[in-house]
Amino acid sequence: MTILARTMIFFILLTGIPSFAAENIEPPRECKQCGMSRVAFANSRMLVVYADGTSVGICSLNCAVIEMKANKTKKVKFLKVADYGTGKLIDARAAIWVIGGNKQGVMTEIPKWAFAKREDAQKFVKASGGRITDFDEALNLALRENE
Repeated sequence: MTILARTMIFFILLTGIPSFAAENIEPPRECKQCGMSRVAFANSRMLVVYADGTSVGICSLNCAVIEMKANKTKKVKFLKVADYGTGKLIDARAAIWVIGGNKQGVMTEIPKWAFAKREDAQKFVKASGGRITDFDEALNLALRENE
């Protein structure tokens, strides 16, 4: 096992972030923007799908913002984000978002996690803090962080 793999496993165990089987994570394995493992950070990964049919895999909402800023001329068809608990990709705009809390965020100082179900977001907030919000607020916060 490589040092990088051991470090990622240690981080996952330390932070309590759920891990998912690598075979369940769609390509690419690494974030296009920062190079981080989308497998190790499967619970925050995103997929940006453009109207021209191309798609880009990234590790987090913050890297999604960087990706979209770098491709301003391309129209985004949809954004997918991993449900924090299951790792399943869901519509980012329809997700229930939690901002803040005591779980270390991915590529951000202010954590942003997505949930498919409001009750799962509420359980997370009860256990780890933060507050429930919508996609627009989470996106605007990420935009401000990346100015």
